[in-house]
Amino acid sequence: MDSATPRVSVAIGRDGAVVGEVKLVGGRRHAEQVAPAIRYLCDELDVDLGHLTAIAVGLGPGLFTGLRVGVTTAKVMAQALRVPVVGIPSLDLLAYPVRHTSRLVVAVLDARRREVFHARYRTVQGGVQRVSDYEVGSPGDVVAELDSGTEEVLLVGDGALAYPEAFSRLERVEHAGPAFTAPSAAALIELATARVEREEFEAHWDVHPLYLRRSDAEIEWERRAS
Repeated sequence: MDSATPRVSVAIGRDGAVVGEVKLVGGRRHAEQVAPAIRYLCDELDVDLGHLTAIAVGLGPGLFTGLRVGVTTAKVMAQALRVPVVGIPSLDLLAYPVRHTSRLVVAVLDARRREVFHARYRTVQGGVQRVSDYEVGSPGDVVAELDSGTEEVLLVGDGALAYPEAFSRLERVEHAGPAFTAPSAAALIELATARVEREEFEAHWDVHPLYLRRSDAEIEWERRAS
């Protein structure tokens, strides 16, 4: 499951491939959508929760409420079912589906407050390799960095589409399109399956959301206190 963006994605996979997936865009209704989506998939696929061998979850960065819902749901399920958890950053899940490109891949998610979460990737055999930190900054900062380079760039994520006035002036840069605006649950299943096979997973208590800044509530509390 991934709930780092306004889109909630839940999927069930077998042998690294998706057998069923639900995608819902409902603003900030993550808490109302994740559990029913899981139940719907299990009912439609005739899958008992006890048959699951691992839980995979997108860790963000992303919307605070959405991340808490997704990661908490994953941890509770893993604890109840006594199975491991695989957590993968959501920006990685954006970049992986375009791993066959020869261009520099830049994953950009809308972080609200006129900011974006972003990271850069280069394609390698069988996947992508991150070549920058996970960062948060203004669209202008990202555009300035890309504008100073000479490489062909492929953008993925809703961040570039949310701030067209900034990204549209770039040369040598193309967006992968509407199908690549949110983290991929199919990529999560494929990457998580490989990690489970290598026994690269975590206990539920070691899984935490990837936050790159404070929440709106924390900022507002500090503003009022001062």
